[in-house]
Amino acid sequence: MKSKNSGMKIAVILTIIILGALTVLVVINSESKNVESEVKLLPTEGQPILGAANAPVTVVEFGDFKCPSCKAWGETIFPRLVSEYVDTGKVKFSYINVLFHGEESKLGSIAAESVLKNFPDAYWDFHKGLFKEQPSQNHDALWINQEKILEVASGVPGIDVDKLKTDIEQQSDLETVNKDTELVEEFKVQQTPTIIINGIMLEDPFDYEKIKTHIEKELEGNQL
Repeated sequence: MKSKNSGMKIAVILTIIILGALTVLVVINSESKNVESEVKLLPTEGQPILGAANAPVTVVEFGDFKCPSCKAWGETIFPRLVSEYVDTGKVKFSYINVLFHGEESKLGSIAAESVLKNFPDAYWDFHKGLFKEQPSQNHDALWINQEKILEVASGVPGIDVDKLKTDIEQQSDLETVNKDTELVEEFKVQQTPTIIINGIMLEDPFDYEKIKTHIEKELEGNQL
């Protein structure tokens, strides 16, 4: 009887140890998913820049014109970021094209790069205008085409629509778009939008309080 009781005690103890170990693994795994990743500083030369060129903090978005989450980020988080940090000279914002949705993503990116190169003052209005045309439902619908792009461009002052049309047809800025794709691969971007703040890749791009925390930390570091 004593031997049987000893065996049961050992089994109970082993069970407790195993459960405890599993709990620790779950906690560690959960915490690791919530830790932002450190990456090297991302070069923004040649990319669209919004804000003061000498701003101490750089926020980069990897985005896709076909991505519903990118549109949502641009409508909810981006205006707050601009109001609090870009317009006050603390942050400069940059955007890098991602082609996760294939040919439509590529077409929109080629058009955006053409606008940036030829009509830089009109870039951000075109950028916002193209995102605005993204359907709120049926996200898989084919909507980025030359006709839609030129329609958006015609509503933005300063864009020569004929020049843009020629660039789209000749894919004049495909090489520039391909350089963005190289950055997507180099920085192992897995989702859009992906947000990087001075070399810190955020886990949740929609956590504005976390965005503010990282920006404020970087601002404090620049004051030391």
